[in-house]
Amino acid sequence: MQGMDQDIDHILVSEEQLRQKVAELGAQISRDYEGCDLLMVSILKGGAVFMADLMRTVTIPCAIDFMVVSSYGGANTESTGLVKIVKDLDADLSGKDVLIVEDILDTGITLSNLLPMLRLRNPNSVRLCTILSKPSRRKADIEPDYLGFEVPDEFVVGYGLDFDEKYRNLPYVGVLKPEIYTR
Repeated sequence: MQGMDQDIDHILVSEEQLRQKVAELGAQISRDYEGCDLLMVSILKGGAVFMADLMRTVTIPCAIDFMVVSSYGGANTESTGLVKIVKDLDADLSGKDVLIVEDILDTGITLSNLLPMLRLRNPNSVRLCTILSKPSRRKADIEPDYLGFEVPDEFVVGYGLDFDEKYRNLPYVGVLKPEIYTR
Protein backbone atom coordinates (compact mmCIF):
# COMPACT_ATOMS: atom_id res chain seq x y z
CA MET A 1 0.00 0.00 0.00
CA GLN A 2 3.08 2.20 0.09
CA GLY A 3 2.30 3.76 -3.29
CA MET A 4 -1.31 4.59 -2.45
CA ASP A 5 -0.48 5.89 1.02
CA GLN A 6 1.80 8.49 -0.59
CA ASP A 7 -1.22 9.95 -2.41
CA ILE A 8 -3.11 10.57 0.84
CA ASP A 9 -2.86 14.01 2.43
CA HIS A 10 -4.20 12.84 5.80
CA ILE A 11 -6.36 10.12 7.32
CA LEU A 12 -9.87 11.23 8.30
CA VAL A 13 -11.17 7.95 9.74
CA SER A 14 -8.73 5.27 10.87
CA GLU A 15 -9.09 1.54 10.36
CA GLU A 16 -9.75 1.12 14.09
CA GLN A 17 -12.41 3.87 14.14
CA LEU A 18 -14.14 2.18 11.20
CA ARG A 19 -14.05 -1.22 12.92
CA GLN A 20 -15.57 0.20 16.12
CA LYS A 21 -18.28 2.17 14.33
CA VAL A 22 -19.27 -0.76 12.10
CA ALA A 23 -19.63 -2.96 15.20
CA GLU A 24 -21.84 -0.29 16.86
CA LEU A 25 -24.00 0.03 13.75
CA GLY A 26 -24.33 -3.75 13.43
CA ALA A 27 -25.45 -4.03 17.05
CA GLN A 28 -28.01 -1.22 16.62
CA ILE A 29 -29.37 -2.69 13.38
CA SER A 30 -29.61 -6.13 15.04
CA ARG A 31 -31.71 -4.63 17.87
CA ASP A 32 -33.87 -2.47 15.59
CA TYR A 33 -34.67 -5.26 13.12
CA GLU A 34 -35.14 -8.12 15.59
CA GLY A 35 -38.00 -10.28 14.29
CA CYS A 36 -38.07 -8.52 10.91
CA ASP A 37 -37.39 -9.82 7.42
CA LEU A 38 -34.25 -7.75 6.88
CA LEU A 39 -32.81 -7.26 3.40
CA MET A 40 -29.54 -5.34 3.29
CA VAL A 41 -28.95 -3.75 -0.12
CA SER A 42 -25.53 -2.50 -1.16
CA ILE A 43 -25.22 0.10 -3.88
CA LEU A 44 -22.21 -0.98 -5.93
CA LYS A 45 -19.37 -0.43 -6.18
CA GLY A 46 -18.59 1.85 -3.27
CA GLY A 47 -20.86 0.22 -0.72
CA ALA A 48 -19.38 -3.28 -1.10
CA VAL A 49 -16.57 -2.93 1.46
CA PHE A 50 -18.85 -1.43 4.14
CA MET A 51 -21.56 -4.01 3.40
CA ALA A 52 -19.12 -6.92 3.79
CA ASP A 53 -17.98 -5.65 7.19
CA LEU A 54 -21.44 -4.57 8.39
CA MET A 55 -23.25 -7.80 7.55
CA ARG A 56 -20.73 -9.77 9.64
CA THR A 57 -21.62 -7.67 12.70
CA VAL A 58 -25.39 -8.13 12.30
CA THR A 59 -26.47 -10.93 14.63
CA ILE A 60 -29.98 -11.57 13.27
CA PRO A 61 -30.93 -13.43 10.09
CA CYS A 62 -30.74 -11.19 7.03
CA ALA A 63 -30.53 -11.47 3.29
CA ILE A 64 -28.35 -9.32 1.05
CA ASP A 65 -28.71 -7.99 -2.46
CA PHE A 66 -26.93 -5.52 -4.71
CA MET A 67 -27.88 -2.68 -7.05
CA VAL A 68 -25.97 -0.59 -9.51
CA VAL A 69 -27.51 2.82 -10.14
CA SER A 70 -26.29 5.86 -11.97
CA SER A 71 -27.39 9.45 -11.95
CA TYR A 72 -27.28 11.12 -15.24
CA GLY A 73 -27.78 14.56 -16.60
CA GLY A 74 -26.86 16.36 -19.75
CA ALA A 75 -23.33 16.99 -20.95
CA ASN A 76 -22.33 18.30 -17.53
CA THR A 77 -21.15 16.11 -14.69
CA GLU A 78 -23.69 17.37 -12.14
CA SER A 79 -26.46 14.91 -11.37
CA THR A 80 -29.97 15.90 -12.37
CA GLY A 81 -31.36 13.33 -9.96
CA LEU A 82 -32.64 11.11 -12.74
CA VAL A 83 -31.79 7.61 -11.59
CA LYS A 84 -31.03 4.81 -14.01
CA ILE A 85 -31.02 1.31 -12.52
CA VAL A 86 -28.13 -0.49 -14.21
CA LYS A 87 -28.44 -3.70 -12.12
CA ASP A 88 -31.70 -4.20 -10.28
CA LEU A 89 -32.38 -6.23 -7.16
CA ASP A 90 -32.96 -9.96 -7.49
CA ALA A 91 -35.26 -10.00 -4.46
CA ASP A 92 -38.96 -9.19 -4.30
CA LEU A 93 -39.26 -6.42 -1.69
CA SER A 94 -42.86 -7.20 -0.67
CA GLY A 95 -43.08 -7.39 3.11
CA LYS A 96 -39.34 -6.96 3.63
CA ASP A 97 -37.52 -4.38 5.72
CA VAL A 98 -34.99 -2.90 3.33
CA LEU A 99 -31.80 -1.30 4.57
CA ILE A 100 -29.79 0.51 1.90
CA VAL A 101 -26.07 0.27 2.78
CA GLU A 102 -24.03 3.07 1.24
CA ASP A 103 -20.44 4.26 1.38
CA ILE A 104 -21.27 7.98 1.40
CA LEU A 105 -24.27 10.28 1.41
CA ASP A 106 -23.10 13.32 -0.53
CA THR A 107 -25.61 15.57 -2.35
CA GLY A 108 -28.32 12.98 -1.68
CA ILE A 109 -29.87 13.52 -5.10
CA THR A 110 -29.52 9.92 -6.30
CA LEU A 111 -30.79 8.35 -3.07
CA SER A 112 -33.66 10.84 -2.70
CA ASN A 113 -34.88 9.57 -6.07
CA LEU A 114 -34.04 5.89 -5.54
CA LEU A 115 -35.75 5.43 -2.15
CA PRO A 116 -39.24 6.40 -3.40
CA MET A 117 -38.77 3.99 -6.33
CA LEU A 118 -38.03 1.18 -3.88
CA ARG A 119 -40.98 2.13 -1.65
CA LEU A 120 -43.29 1.48 -4.62
CA ARG A 121 -42.30 -2.21 -4.42
CA ASN A 122 -44.31 -2.75 -1.18
CA PRO A 123 -41.60 -3.28 1.43
CA ASN A 124 -42.47 -2.88 5.12
CA SER A 125 -39.81 -0.18 5.39
CA VAL A 126 -36.89 1.39 3.54
CA ARG A 127 -34.08 2.94 5.57
CA LEU A 128 -30.60 4.18 4.86
CA CYS A 129 -27.30 3.27 6.51
CA THR A 130 -24.17 5.11 5.39
CA ILE A 131 -20.67 4.97 6.79
CA LEU A 132 -19.92 8.57 5.67
CA SER A 133 -22.02 11.69 5.22
CA LYS A 134 -21.08 15.09 3.80
CA PRO A 135 -23.91 17.30 5.05
CA SER A 136 -22.26 20.44 3.65
CA ARG A 137 -22.88 19.13 0.11
CA ARG A 138 -26.50 18.03 0.61
CA LYS A 139 -28.88 19.26 -2.08
CA ALA A 140 -31.77 16.88 -1.35
CA ASP A 141 -33.83 16.56 1.81
CA ILE A 142 -32.46 13.22 2.96
CA GLU A 143 -30.61 12.09 6.06
CA PRO A 144 -29.34 8.64 6.99
CA ASP A 145 -31.17 6.52 9.55
CA TYR A 146 -27.82 5.00 10.57
CA LEU A 147 -24.64 7.05 10.27
CA GLY A 148 -20.99 6.27 10.77
CA PHE A 149 -19.14 9.58 10.43
CA GLU A 150 -19.78 13.08 9.15
CA VAL A 151 -16.91 14.26 6.98
CA PRO A 152 -15.99 17.69 5.63
CA ASP A 153 -16.25 18.60 1.95
CA GLU A 154 -12.91 17.09 0.96
CA PHE A 155 -12.00 14.48 -1.66
CA VAL A 156 -12.17 11.27 0.38
CA VAL A 157 -11.03 7.82 -0.74
CA GLY A 158 -10.59 4.41 0.83
CA TYR A 159 -12.92 1.91 2.46
CA GLY A 160 -14.80 1.50 -0.83
CA LEU A 161 -14.54 5.10 -2.05
CA ASP A 162 -12.49 5.63 -5.17
CA PHE A 163 -10.87 8.08 -7.49
CA ASP A 164 -10.76 6.73 -11.04
CA GLU A 165 -11.55 3.22 -9.67
CA LYS A 166 -8.45 3.28 -7.44
CA TYR A 167 -7.96 3.55 -3.65
CA ARG A 168 -11.12 1.55 -2.76
CA ASN A 169 -8.94 -1.04 -1.01
CA LEU A 170 -7.38 1.36 1.50
CA PRO A 171 -8.39 0.15 4.99
CA TYR A 172 -9.08 3.73 6.18
CA VAL A 173 -10.77 6.87 4.84
CA GLY A 174 -8.26 9.45 3.73
CA VAL A 175 -8.20 12.79 1.94
CA LEU A 176 -6.63 12.54 -1.50
CA LYS A 177 -3.88 15.06 -2.28
CA PRO A 178 -5.24 17.66 -4.72
CA GLU A 179 -2.38 17.13 -7.18
CA ILE A 180 -3.65 13.56 -7.73
CA TYR A 181 -7.15 14.50 -8.88
CA THR A 182 -6.29 17.77 -10.65
CA ARG A 183 -3.72 16.23 -13.00
